[in-house]
Amino acid sequence: MKYVIETDKKKSARATSVNTPISPRDALEVVRTVKGMKLETAKDYLEKVISKTNAVPYRKFLDSVSHKRGIGSGRYPVRAAKYVLETLTNAENNAEFKQLDSEKLVIKNAVAQPAPPIKYYTYKAFGSSGHFYRERVHIQIILEELEETE
Repeated sequence: MKYVIETDKKKSARATSVNTPISPRDALEVVRTVKGMKLETAKDYLEKVISKTNAVPYRKFLDSVSHKRGIGSGRYPVRAAKYVLETLTNAENNAEFKQLDSEKLVIKNAVAQPAPPIKYYTYKAFGSSGHFYRERVHIQIILEELEETE
């Protein structure tokens, strides 16, 4: 699997989650919110989303999304936040293996791409069957170590 952007391999770490069983819409909004944050800030934010104390602002898919105080339209995509947090933790472990400073890490790029759906069948009346699809997502997170500017 190719990454969306190429980075300096000595100052960056990356992680991928393939065929994650979450909604592409929720994953896109969570990843879009987390992009550009520092690592510890992003982890705290995702844990608050999982505990439903912080909402994720929705900017693209606004059909019947209710208003949350302070952010506008938003939801609590717990399942998507769990998988993004898991991928973020994997990227952090990869950064520690490369001996990067975890306090200086910033999420340079975070992408959620729809994966091919998996087709299932359900039983119906009179011996027939109906099909439905499970949506899947590929998540890519790239962390980069910031240089000190004085």
